[in-house]
Amino acid sequence: MEFIAPELLAYCESHTTEEDELLLHITRETHAKVMMPRMLSGHLQGKTLELITKLLNPKTILEIGTYTGYSGICMARGLSKDGKLITLDINDEIAPMVREFFNQSGLADQIDYRLGNALDLIPALEGNFDMVFIDADKANYINYYNLVIDRMNPGGIILADNVLWSGKILVQEGKKVDKDTKTLLEYNKMVQDDPRVENVLLPIRDGIMLARKL
Repeated sequence: MEFIAPELLAYCESHTTEEDELLLHITRETHAKVMMPRMLSGHLQGKTLELITKLLNPKTILEIGTYTGYSGICMARGLSKDGKLITLDINDEIAPMVREFFNQSGLADQIDYRLGNALDLIPALEGNFDMVFIDADKANYINYYNLVIDRMNPGGIILADNVLWSGKILVQEGKKVDKDTKTLLEYNKMVQDDPRVENVLLPIRDGIMLARKL
């Protein structure tokens, strides 16, 4: 998932504002107690999300895929004072842990944590969005994008994680492509060809596609 030499990554992280104790705690607990800890956003991506959010100063953020709450807390720190983060996840087994992390962040009043299938939850949400972060099942990335694109406020941004998919998007001739890779290739092309947005693919961690609604 990392595309630069380990020593360069370490240099980047050493020149990025340090994680605070809560984020370090979430990282430790995730690695100790939750399956697939590599899904955690982590230091470099978390701070990137936090700074993007602070620059945008959104009133409403939608996060599709909460996991253990690391990225949600990072983004919630950039909300406007009366803003809200709505974060959706289907895994109810780790919900008590995630809620405790949100409580410890001091931002629980601005975080609306909902459990269920995002495809069902999103249409029931009221209002439009200033920022959306897609980091859930890859099979539905296109569906998630289509559900939110017409509900983005002008200048709002959609970020999608894992769009480089550990380099699998560089398909070699004659090599079989798995379903998730195929979907991510289609997602990246769809965003690139969408006249409603301007976009940049950031090679941070496993790739973040950033699309700004015109």
